[in-house]
Amino acid sequence: MSENELNICKPERWGIFSGTERPFLIAGPCSAESEEQVFKTAKALKENGIGVFRAGIWKPRTRPDCFEGAGSEGFAWLRRVQQELGMKTATEVANAKHVHEALKAGVDLLWIGARTTANPFAVQELADALAGTDIPVLVKNPVNPDVDLWLGAVERLQRAGLTKVGIVHRGFSVYRHSKYRNAPQWQLPIEVRRRYRELPLICDPSHIAGNRAYLQEISQQALDLGFDGLMLESHICPEIALSDAQQQVTPAALKKLIDNLVVRAFDSTDVSYNENIDELRNRIDQLDDELLNILSQRMRMAVEIGRYKKQKNITILQAGRWEQILEKVFRAGEQKGLEKELLEKVFCAIHEASINKQTEVMNELKN
Repeated sequence: MSENELNICKPERWGIFSGTERPFLIAGPCSAESEEQVFKTAKALKENGIGVFRAGIWKPRTRPDCFEGAGSEGFAWLRRVQQELGMKTATEVANAKHVHEALKAGVDLLWIGARTTANPFAVQELADALAGTDIPVLVKNPVNPDVDLWLGAVERLQRAGLTKVGIVHRGFSVYRHSKYRNAPQWQLPIEVRRRYRELPLICDPSHIAGNRAYLQEISQQALDLGFDGLMLESHICPEIALSDAQQQVTPAALKKLIDNLVVRAFDSTDVSYNENIDELRNRIDQLDDELLNILSQRMRMAVEIGRYKKQKNITILQAGRWEQILEKVFRAGEQKGLEKELLEKVFCAIHEASINKQTEVMNELKN
């Protein structure tokens, strides 16, 4: 499905956001724990300018002995938020039963969680249950970094007739130590935006961070990259939250965070800006052409080396030589102000391509 085939309704036309300016904001606790907790949090958020209240009715937890949400009882609490505070409500659904109960309760927005997005059978079940409705649905990225799986979920919903569909970037699970709970891997939502420029893109800083200390920086990064909105977790008393306590903030802290965000424009009509940016981009294009020429030369050299190694019956991989290259690159890069992480990614990709070229040469010479 190409971008031109997407039937997208932008968030300002979803009928749930009070304003039409970025960022579109959704906030509330990780879980609906009690009527008092839900209403107090919602009331404080409303007083601080939030119009869409989120709360997990059912929580898919990793361990069975964890709090898994209040269940259907919590819908009465969300209705009270709607009726007494005039706020819109949002919750997560993971199966057809959840969808039917949420629609019956009059929830205004649904989202599909990361674990569910990873399962096409589950997403199709949700799409079938939602067919014929016009409720807005947000799709969180799957737990694993797979753009096609993410967009496949969106396409299933659209083929069911839904037009108010957006995606939520909540980071990706990695089995390594990191300051964040989930790796942002910003290049993946950027790739989604490249493929489908009109698809609404929301960031979930709470689940990326896993710790309230990083919410500000992640939120700002998302807006700097052109995200349309934010979904943040807020609890009236985070210290006693029954789930994800470390990543939730009070409504007052959330307001301070939002007030400190800088929202940047997508483009400018300023003549001098456009002239200067065009000049800089032209220079970038010239440098890219030079890089392509150098890469082409380097690949040709890799082919020559592969032929010589075959002639002398030498293995393709020379670990010592590769280590020397990296050490040399890192030293030179440091002097030029280049980050080691960037250099490692670039040169590892080049090295892998060189090995593939030499492997092709070896196989060609066998025939």
